[in-house]
Amino acid sequence: MKVVILAGGLGTRISEESHLKPKPMIGIGDRPILWHIMKIYSHYGFNDFIICLGYKQYIVKEFFADYYLHTSDVTFDLENNSMTVHKNHSEPWKVTLVDTGLHTMTGGRIKRIQEYVGDEPFMLTYGDGVSNIDINKLLEFHKSHGKTGTISAINVAQRFGVLDVKDDGSIADFKEKSENDSSIINGGFMVMNPEIFDLLDGDGCIFEKKPLETLAAAGQLMAYKHEGFWQCMDTQRDKQLLETLWESGNAPWKLWED
Repeated sequence: MKVVILAGGLGTRISEESHLKPKPMIGIGDRPILWHIMKIYSHYGFNDFIICLGYKQYIVKEFFADYYLHTSDVTFDLENNSMTVHKNHSEPWKVTLVDTGLHTMTGGRIKRIQEYVGDEPFMLTYGDGVSNIDINKLLEFHKSHGKTGTISAINVAQRFGVLDVKDDGSIADFKEKSENDSSIINGGFMVMNPEIFDLLDGDGCIFEKKPLETLAAAGQLMAYKHEGFWQCMDTQRDKQLLETLWESGNAPWKLWED
């Protein structure tokens, strides 16, 4: 199953660093948060990634093009124009990088990668949040209910899309964030059936508005309740929190072995 990661936004709320690079490329430790997200999925055996790019997309492409330089020891033989890689720390990843436009909205970005996903279910998440969510259990839940979409419900006072979740996990309503919201929120880490593409229309389509609202109204959107760790990197304060957790050696989202 492919994993689609939305990584093309401007990241204006963390502009201290996003004016230099896309927000998914802002580091936690010595790796970008995008890498941390991919490691979470890879831990559960999901290694086929489609990354939706936009703002400063070339930085992401250069990171993967030079992945050995970022992760391994290398020797350059300038006289013979050769490079030897030592202690290869490559990943079992297939990474498709797609320029989905500079100002394209989230739904438009997903629509643009339809040809790479094909006619099959896919994972979907944002390029700025980490969690210790069990991806296998998320997928099992999605398969069990047979609806079009599953999103991870996080019970935290936040500033994101708010969910009205029934006892059986079905989502009765999806509404975009407001200043007064303090409830169950959409934490990303979603699973979508290919029917979702029928609800996406053009670059101006905002995934969190009409598409998810339509699914909720039709009873086709379910919530996987995650009560463990979840944290986005929306501001510099968020980044500092994640950095502190990572440097402590006890980052909750680090599910993989070194």
